Amino acid sequence: MLKEIIGIAQQAGAVMLDIYYDAQDVKITRKDDDSPLTKADLASHKIIMKELKKLDSNTPIISEESGIPDYEQRKGWDKFWIVDPLDGTKEFIKKNGEFTVNIALIDEGFPVLGVVYVPDNDTTYYAEKGKGAFKQVGTEKPTRIYSTGSSSDQPLAAVQSRSHGSDKLKNDLKEKGLEIKEAIPAGSSLKFCLVAEGKADIYPRMGPTMEWDVAAGDAVYRYSAKEGTHPSPLTYNKPDLKNGSFLIGLKENVEF
Repeated sequence: MLKEIIGIAQQAGAVMLDIYYDAQDVKITRKDDDSPLTKADLASHKIIMKELKKLDSNTPIISEESGIPDYEQRKGWDKFWIVDPLDGTKEFIKKNGEFTVNIALIDEGFPVLGVVYVPDNDTTYYAEKGKGAFKQVGTEKPTRIYSTGSSSDQPLAAVQSRSHGSDKLKNDLKEKGLEIKEAIPAGSSLKFCLVAEGKADIYPRMGPTMEWDVAAGDAVYRYSAKEGTHPSPLTYNKPDLKNGSFLIGLKENVEF
């Protein structure tokens, strides 16, 4: 099934790129929470929903653009797909290429499969429980990616949001006893992927995200361990699907 999910993500990404490159100005509307929405978000959503239902008609799907089913309905789900059709809409609008398609399968509250596709450079990160995490550029052979987990007593390279990054992050981490030697800006769920492939030590997130923002990238990170699975503070199918602040990439648990 993983191969088919990668194909769906890439199909959605191709449609997004048509809009990305053809439009001189990306038309933007606003959702109820004032976050931006583009034609590409909706086009990707329609493709993913259609293809996922064809592939796996028995498993429920939550997409950022489809609304959240009531918790009374969701709490009995053992498995469900969770999708962000265009993660990094702000990066899409800025045309810096750092936007992704995210598709993940949640089983008993944990991501067991995740695909993060980067349309602008045709790069796919993917992972599956028990099989590891991988990166594929274009049609090149996929390569296994690893991360070892960093120690809190060492200077750390921290990946941070390109849209929200600031010196405040370094100061907040310093208060928690963490020294940041380098801040690496990145958009969307690429932040998880940079940690998973060892290009950054940690990904600290101050402030809320939704489960569809993080599930696919979280899977890539979890299964990038050389042995076993990396621990992650993220959980899924919560009553409101909202995450608080979190930090991934350390061997030790740091209260965040």
